[in-house]
Amino acid sequence: METETQTQINNQAARRYEGYIGVFDSGVGGISVLKELIKELPEENFLYFGDSANAPYGEKTKEQVIDLSMQIADYMAESGCKAIVIACNTATSCAAETIRAKYSAQIPIIGIEPALKPAAKAHPQGRILVMATEVTLTLEKYHELSGRLEGKAEFIPVACTGLAQRVEKGALQEPDVEQLLEGLMGQYRGQVDGVVLGCTHYPFVRQQVRKVLGGIPAYDGGEGTARELHRQLQLHECVKADGQKGQAVLESSRKDPETEKVYKELFEAELQ
Repeated sequence: METETQTQINNQAARRYEGYIGVFDSGVGGISVLKELIKELPEENFLYFGDSANAPYGEKTKEQVIDLSMQIADYMAESGCKAIVIACNTATSCAAETIRAKYSAQIPIIGIEPALKPAAKAHPQGRILVMATEVTLTLEKYHELSGRLEGKAEFIPVACTGLAQRVEKGALQEPDVEQLLEGLMGQYRGQVDGVVLGCTHYPFVRQQVRKVLGGIPAYDGGEGTARELHRQLQLHECVKADGQKGQAVLESSRKDPETEKVYKELFEAELQ
């Protein structure tokens, strides 16, 4: 049976976004990365695709995430995108290798990873809480990353089940968001030096996370991903530098007014 994502892809005209940079996530979360990309490369055009019809990826199997991610990568490549950014920690962990195997000879493929390295650098020998989806924390990629930093800091992984799904609904200033965070990590207040926001949905609740944990610094992979995209575009000699401000197109596999409203609100919101 065809998924909603595949239906969305099949309904789009080929080469519609020639020269754009494709950015995708399981839903609205990657908009936090998109905003860092625009800050780094303001003249570029971006196509953002959020797979909200199938969110959250962090509660699916690895095979499901690979399948959904490949459908979106195919759509972006066929639409003419000159690079693809996997703005989802879970999709990067599960599917980046598969996507690169198919497309890296043609276009740059940039993934994102939890910001363990900058957190450890900022807090040597400190205790770092790592917020992420259950899938991200169980995959080998995370364990390789944390293993390379063994001895630099102590990492405390916390699977934040339900948080990405709550961010998808918007209205993030409602009290239930802080209540959810309190239940997930309130026990670590005063016990950790920094927190890694290991899912791209989480920067949208950075303020609430820091409040629950006592105001400690929070780290995410958005800025590093933006710098890597810039570097890859330079290597491939395809940086857009015509002096014209670029545009960002937001698309979702879920087509309804409420979803479009949440995408617009989060895109226009200032990240704390």
